[in-house]
Amino acid sequence: HTLCILPLMHTLTMSLPIMESNKHKPWIETEYQGIVMENDNTVLLNPPLFALDKDAPLHYAGEICGFRVHNGPSGSGSVQFEAVVLDRSTGEGLVRSKEPLDCESQREHSFTIQAYDCGEGADGVNSKKSHKATVHVRVNDVNEFSPVFVERRYEASVPEGRLFDRIVRVEALDADCSPQYSQICFYDIITPNVPFAIDNDGNIKNTEPLDSKHQRVHTFWVTAFDCGKNRAQADAQVVVTVKPSCKPGWIGWTKRVEYTPGSGSIPLFPSLHLETCEETVWNIQATVELQTGHIGKGCDRDSYSDRSVRRLCGAVRGEVDLLPPPSPAANWTSALPTLPSSDSSLVFSFNGSNHVAVVPDSVVSALSGDHFTLQLWMRRGGASIQPATTQTRGNRKEEETIVCSTVKNDDSFSHYSLSVHGCRLSLFYWPDVSAARPVKFLWKLEQVCDSEWHHLSLSVQFPSVTLYVDGVTFDPALIHDNGAIPNPAPRQRMFIGACWGKTLKFMLSEFTYVGGYHGLLSGVTVRPGSVEPHSVVECLYACREGLDFGDLETLGSGMKVHVNPSQSVLVLEGDDIESFNRAVQQVTYRNSLRFATPGVRPLKLTTSLRCFNEESCLSLKQLEGYLVVLQPDAPQISLSGVGPHLARPAPEFEGPRGVPLFPELRIVCSLSHAVNTAAQGMEGGALMSDAVAHTLDGCEVQPLGEELNPEREELLVDMDVVRERGLEIINTTAYIAITGAESISVYEDVLRSVRYRLAKGSARFERRFRLSCSEMNGRYTSNELTLEVNFLHSLDSLYHPSHLLASQQQFLHPSHHAGELSGHTLPNPHRNSVVPGAATVIIMVCVGFLVVMVILGVFRIRSIHRRGEGARGGAKEGSSQWDDSALTIIVNPMESYESRMGICAENEGEGEEDEEVAESPDDASDDQRIIIKKEGRDGSARRY
Repeated sequence: HTLCILPLMHTLTMSLPIMESNKHKPWIETEYQGIVMENDNTVLLNPPLFALDKDAPLHYAGEICGFRVHNGPSGSGSVQFEAVVLDRSTGEGLVRSKEPLDCESQREHSFTIQAYDCGEGADGVNSKKSHKATVHVRVNDVNEFSPVFVERRYEASVPEGRLFDRIVRVEALDADCSPQYSQICFYDIITPNVPFAIDNDGNIKNTEPLDSKHQRVHTFWVTAFDCGKNRAQADAQVVVTVKPSCKPGWIGWTKRVEYTPGSGSIPLFPSLHLETCEETVWNIQATVELQTGHIGKGCDRDSYSDRSVRRLCGAVRGEVDLLPPPSPAANWTSALPTLPSSDSSLVFSFNGSNHVAVVPDSVVSALSGDHFTLQLWMRRGGASIQPATTQTRGNRKEEETIVCSTVKNDDSFSHYSLSVHGCRLSLFYWPDVSAARPVKFLWKLEQVCDSEWHHLSLSVQFPSVTLYVDGVTFDPALIHDNGAIPNPAPRQRMFIGACWGKTLKFMLSEFTYVGGYHGLLSGVTVRPGSVEPHSVVECLYACREGLDFGDLETLGSGMKVHVNPSQSVLVLEGDDIESFNRAVQQVTYRNSLRFATPGVRPLKLTTSLRCFNEESCLSLKQLEGYLVVLQPDAPQISLSGVGPHLARPAPEFEGPRGVPLFPELRIVCSLSHAVNTAAQGMEGGALMSDAVAHTLDGCEVQPLGEELNPEREELLVDMDVVRERGLEIINTTAYIAITGAESISVYEDVLRSVRYRLAKGSARFERRFRLSCSEMNGRYTSNELTLEVNFLHSLDSLYHPSHLLASQQQFLHPSHHAGELSGHTLPNPHRNSVVPGAATVIIMVCVGFLVVMVILGVFRIRSIHRRGEGARGGAKEGSSQWDDSALTIIVNPMESYESRMGICAENEGEGEEDEEVAESPDDASDDQRIIIKKEGRDGSARRY
């Protein structure tokens, strides 16, 4: 083996010096992406520049000696960039620009790069190079340029009196290469208080109509900013010349008008005037229309119930509500659907089929006679109902009956029905169903079919009939009719929303009905007797808001003003432009309600002109705007003057008149609103509260906890005061509700007369009541006043054995009773009455019980001792021996007034030592004694 190995080693040693040491080429990526800033020369490459050689770690052969840059596609990359080696061993390199780069001249560069290793020695013999890699370099922009306007001066001309979307456009440019710095982000007008605005695109418009008489030329300066916030080097001047022009129409129209409740009347068009461009006109007519159909029943009226409004308008009393709110006493409207209303009225919906109200006979019996007044609010359902032009008997739509009634008059029966048919309203009246002929009164009214709320008042004083629609009188056409409906049966009955007949339309109860009404009804009342005066009817319908004219004396010659009854339409007519302009500026909006309904009222102005040359006469378009009624200041209704506790002896509550609950009640209504005190030398603002005259419409007294037990307790009200004021009252075991629009003083008098009465022996520990009031039919409510009623039971001196008097005397302090009940209204106590506090009673009972237990212990010890003597034969049986097993203790503590004033028991126990105590057992009642009953073995008993 040795002879074979030695020749092989010699062969390998001789071959090593002739082996090549630099076998491999350097390796780099095939493509690089680079970024360089304008103000920097280092290129950031992705991925980083590294050259790798597999000959590493050989010295020279595995090291990178350099990079070479070659021309790219443009042929200029090698001149502007170079690559250097940062670390020969790792092959890390760096690409940089030889000279500053300019993004604006060339934004992107491309070239190739190669890596060279160090060869086989220090002189670079046999060095190898890598493949060529492409390098793309992007030059990032620096915000070095500011915007420059294309023109230094911009001029434009516009006609006066108009608003333009664009008058002139200014333009600025930025020389930066990138979108970030070359774009203009926004323009700005640097001249203050000019009626112009500029957008981000440089478009200039006017913000208000220009007037050449006021200022003919407007000069202002604008500037520009790029997105790098560089401002323009020089601002641009803009000159706008206003050309006199004339366009016929209204000038000074304000689309939005605000009204603050309580402001009275405000002008709607204080600066409005008509421009006719010197056109000769001989007649001008302007119609101002205020739309209030969505506010309640057509406008802002008193926010009280219909019955309260009748009282406020002075209507004759005695009306009967045919559609009252559903209640146990008025249940015939419980099946009718109701709709929400923005005012205080209750709106009933009728669908023309199964919605009918059957008025009870007890209500109908009070409506006899041929003189009566029927009033109601009506709104036909759906769109406008117009009568057909051609109708036949087969397809003619039947009448819709609103009210159908047969009443008894002495020994006969009369019948009437109120119906609508298309745009016609008819009253069918039969004075005597057995003898007289029926008569039909017919009115053709647009108000019946316009799907708006209207107030109808029908005064019948047969054969005279008067109809008021929205306070305006309408004359009927008399039509004698023998067979519009079958002869009514001589039976007393009344229906709302339909009538009866032979045709089977729908069934309800035992009746068959026809002519169902489709629409809304509210406030349907009938009052027998004399007809309602016209002034009352006008008051019931009168709007508290509407259009008005400021001062009729300022009208010029030839001017006319007309306002419709609802004050929703005002018409001006004249022939002189100047007088007409002054008249338009006198048109006002008024609202007499202190708490007006907030919301938007659409407003329209329609103008028609007549010229001598009718062919070339001016035509003006309709102007539309709106009136905004702001939210009124909420009133604060404060109830006071009643303490949280009312304490009286129980016998006073058991008297025939009971005890008044609120004898010193005070009701105050005020408004809290912001006032500006800066003019008075004060800082900021303040809140001011003004006492105002209000009209309440309801108060309620409610027992808290359990309802009143009618067998033991009741609330009494002075009914004379209630009837005298025309108020209504509902007195149940759950509450007392007093309703009706009246002044605060009247409600104070009525509530002060509310008394609480108990039956004999029904006094309890306490009873709580809550009082609250409201106005505007519950729109504004008061604070809730809670009253706790305490019943003071008579506490006569207690009867005790002589050995208990001394121990309990210290807990009876008649001289301190007034202090214990401070804050309550108390009568003078009986000289033998004691009114202890809650703590005193508890301590007294506990100590008394302890003394009793001690006495029982003594008795038990003595009993055991005596039984022991009896067992020895030395004891005598007598009445003093007792059987402990039959011992019974009956404790009936006194009922006490539970004070809530937090008086400590220690203070209750301190006081004078010479206080009065019971001197005789006769002074103690059965409810105030501590009874110890002991039964003996022989059946005898003793009581202590």
